[in-house]
Amino acid sequence: MRAEAWEDVCAVMPDGVAPPPGVPADMFAAAVDAYLAGRRLDMQSLARYVGVGRATLYRRAGNREQLLDHVIWWRGRRMVAGQLLATAQLSGVPRIAAVVAGVLRAIERDRPLRALIESEPDVALRVLTGSRSLAGRGMAAALGNLIDLERSRGAFDADLDTATLAYAIIRISEGFLYADIIGDRSPDVGQAITVIEALLSGLDRRA
Repeated sequence: MRAEAWEDVCAVMPDGVAPPPGVPADMFAAAVDAYLAGRRLDMQSLARYVGVGRATLYRRAGNREQLLDHVIWWRGRRMVAGQLLATAQLSGVPRIAAVVAGVLRAIERDRPLRALIESEPDVALRVLTGSRSLAGRGMAAALGNLIDLERSRGAFDADLDTATLAYAIIRISEGFLYADIIGDRSPDVGQAITVIEALLSGLDRRA
């Protein structure tokens, strides 16, 4: 079962869970360390730490938001992989819902991410939900791949196309998860999970 579960990880996230190959390992590791410590990712300090000029850092690792995006999506891929492995015994709506719920709860508990949201809400929203962000596009693509995987196994069947369904689930998730910066209300992952489970169950013609 473990080997099959890893096959699911590869199917859902073809790029895997390794650090991004386009960013030098020492620069990426230093950015991850700063992020996990809850420190602001300062490119001048990061350049000094890895022993290069700031222009070199920008050329090799991208600008600050691009580097943050790489860090957050790398951690996001690991979250998704963990949930895929943990739900390998499930199928159809229960599995899709469980993976989404597990990822949402992991994000809710993610202290470095919450620190970024509280200190730089505009930057956080661009990285997490922006149309050009790796994290935003990557999470939607992974969810779509999971839905298609369950469809291909005959465990899930809905009239709504995969891209639209994945988009709806992502937007519901963001609306509740980042409610404190998108709207004037408290985040509530539990409500998001309830709505998503109801949506999936209501659309599944196999139910």
